[in-house]
Amino acid sequence: MIDANAYKNVLGSFPSGVTVITTLDDDGQVVGLTASAFSSLSMDPPLVLFCPNYTSDSYPTLIKNKRFAIHLLSGTQQNEAYAFARKGKDKAAGLDWTLSELGNPLLPNATAIIECELWREYEGGDHAIMVGAVKNLILPQSPASSLVYCRGKMGALPAFA
Repeated sequence: MIDANAYKNVLGSFPSGVTVITTLDDDGQVVGLTASAFSSLSMDPPLVLFCPNYTSDSYPTLIKNKRFAIHLLSGTQQNEAYAFARKGKDKAAGLDWTLSELGNPLLPNATAIIECELWREYEGGDHAIMVGAVKNLILPQSPASSLVYCRGKMGALPAFA
């Protein structure tokens, strides 16, 4: 048997990027979640994956809509990361966002944004494994520092040109 606290401590010592995944609900409100479980998966076809908890408030809307935007957060976006990590509605309250041509809510100042359509979903224990087919890539004019998560803390990496 693996001790849950030891498991969290071991995996928490591995630095990861921080993402926010967004979509719209039936009322046109921004729905989303913060995830560090994100990865590229395939170049041909271009696929990425993220792993939301089944208990996430946003999971049912993400599955229903079958489209979403994955924001690779910059070092200045800790507020966005914390806003979308909490439970409940109105996670985007007070945050700026625009609607993309593909119908996804986009947050400004990310290091990059990947717009996707749901390609497949797999079971992964207490988390879903959602695979997105990449439909659009957005890069800022100038590179920004990335937000990383390690040992329960978030911080900015220096910008790499």
